Amino acid sequence: MKSYRKELWFNVKKRRELINITPDVERCLQDSGVQEGLILVNAMHITASVFINDDESGLHQDYEVWLDKLAPHEPVSGYRHNVGEDNADAHMKRQIMGREVVVAITEGKLDFGPWEQIFYGEFDGGRKKRVLVKIIGE
Repeated sequence: MKSYRKELWFNVKKRRELINITPDVERCLQDSGVQEGLILVNAMHITASVFINDDESGLHQDYEVWLDKLAPHEPVSGYRHNVGEDNADAHMKRQIMGREVVVAITEGKLDFGPWEQIFYGEFDGGRKKRVLVKIIGE
């Protein structure tokens, strides 16, 4: 069995951003040489998420609105975590969107359904962030 590990680094300029990382993950898969197995992609920050969905701008805008309704950034004073910080909402958004995804690898490709793509969701950006890609298989 082969094992492959790589960290993908992103310079996230905005506080919140959704980044399609599917091409980066596919490059990792090609570099690994794994033809059959599993790939784990996980956010290495507690205010970020990795999830699978459609790459459609309207959906991404809907996520922004929906997440702000569930965990609004303001008022910052409304969160106990925000004593000296202002990112409690980012922790909650991460909890909603999830930490990681696992995708099957079949014949050297990500075994996706129609329209599926992998995204890194950043909810407290403005600095360098990373994602772990771990691949195991034959």
